[in-house]
Amino acid sequence: MKKILIVDQITATLEQGKNILSRADFRVFTASSGEEALELHRAQHMDLIIVDVALQGMSVDNFCSAVRDDKLLRHVSIIMLGAGSDSERQLSARCKINSYMTKPIRQSLFLDTVSKLLDIPARKSYRALLKVSVTGKFNEEPFFCNSRNISTSGVLIETGKVFAKGDRISCYFFLPGSGQVVVDAEVTRVEGRENDFQYGLRFLDLKPAYRTAIEKLIKTRNH
Repeated sequence: MKKILIVDQITATLEQGKNILSRADFRVFTASSGEEALELHRAQHMDLIIVDVALQGMSVDNFCSAVRDDKLLRHVSIIMLGAGSDSERQLSARCKINSYMTKPIRQSLFLDTVSKLLDIPARKSYRALLKVSVTGKFNEEPFFCNSRNISTSGVLIETGKVFAKGDRISCYFFLPGSGQVVVDAEVTRVEGRENDFQYGLRFLDLKPAYRTAIEKLIKTRNH
């Protein structure tokens, strides 16, 4: 599971990119200062750190130096967000940043950058935030759930129904502006607390027409 650390209060800045940051195989951490970010990185060994030039606490160049000068911490990709000034670009080069991006971020560029730095297939990472009701059937028994987001590879759902990894489910749902999608899926991720369960489902043999409809939805939501 890839680990992403968002440093300081820049969550709103990254709102457009949350579809990729909410992938089933990502774990996102947040830190309110450079000092807290360093402690989290030491404990968790992040794969990607996203930091703003205007970092709270320690300066961003001191933060980056602390990361790059430590042989246990240096193997991490860093994205720096800023206003686009020449001084900031020089700072990013001095700090050995992997990618410097100006605000407001362009979602397509952000998604592509994150995908490349984390070495994941960019196209498969695209998801559309989607709130729809899903009717499922497991062992011939129907159940209802809500979806969180969707891609051509699968969907995240929330339900009180209990499943295990490897379970296969038949899903039926409607996409905005499209017809009904009917597809079998396999449970690949399970998270739960009390009566609230979240599952990552991987589509099995998604029909071309359904794939096209999902891709069209994602393209619309991402632009």
